[in-house]
Amino acid sequence: MEYTAQGRRTSSLIRFWTAIVILFIYMPVICDALSSLSKGRYFMFPIKKWSMDWWTKTAGSIEIGSLVSNSLLIAFVVTILSTVIAFCGALAFARYSWTGKKMFQKIILLPVFFPQPVLGLALLLWFNAIGISLSWQTAVFAHLVWITPVVTLVIAIQVYGFDPTLEEAAKDLGATPYQTFTRVTLPLLWPGIWSGMLFAFLLSWGNFPLSLYTTGVDNTVPKWLYSKMVAGYTPMVPTLGTMSTIGAAGLMALGILTVWLMHRRQGRA
Repeated sequence: MEYTAQGRRTSSLIRFWTAIVILFIYMPVICDALSSLSKGRYFMFPIKKWSMDWWTKTAGSIEIGSLVSNSLLIAFVVTILSTVIAFCGALAFARYSWTGKKMFQKIILLPVFFPQPVLGLALLLWFNAIGISLSWQTAVFAHLVWITPVVTLVIAIQVYGFDPTLEEAAKDLGATPYQTFTRVTLPLLWPGIWSGMLFAFLLSWGNFPLSLYTTGVDNTVPKWLYSKMVAGYTPMVPTLGTMSTIGAAGLMALGILTVWLMHRRQGRA
């Protein structure tokens, strides 16, 4: 009885501490949301007058529409390319043995440990040296250098847990290599691929250091938010930040639900 009471107290303390940590982490996001709902230009608490004016102005702004389009374009291209490259790389070092495999693993992880401003500056100097003008395309390349290793690690986790005998069984039953890949390998690895795609999209969408150095005149959401915080602040800054946070949270929820449905379908199969 005493042990049960002590366990309940411990559980309550853990829940209380977890709530404090979550509140501490998300307090800036909450302040952003409250600031975007205030009619005043600057955030003051308690809010004297609530309004959705800044949300209306942000949604109808042509400039912000262009920023969001650029960021989405970069994020989509980076997601597709990094996932394809990472999938091939994960299969290469997780399933096969070949000369130089350990060196490949070390080299592919190096960009992850580079400070992003240093990596962005290095890429900027390289682009200038070979005469490439900065644009959203150079930003895609810069994002790929940093994001592809991350996606490779995410997909590799799924590949390491994959049983190759399933492919052998499919081949024994008469399946062609293409059928084996599309009907056995790809569906079983899809949860890891989908997780990698989510990582790639969100990391590219919110990336500031690499975009700062490599986008040129093609402005993005993180660059605009930073420039407006330095000079020319407008309440559309916390409004756009809140919109981005809500969108990212919705995308994560969709990703988690999709992976759960995949695992459930595989369990039934």
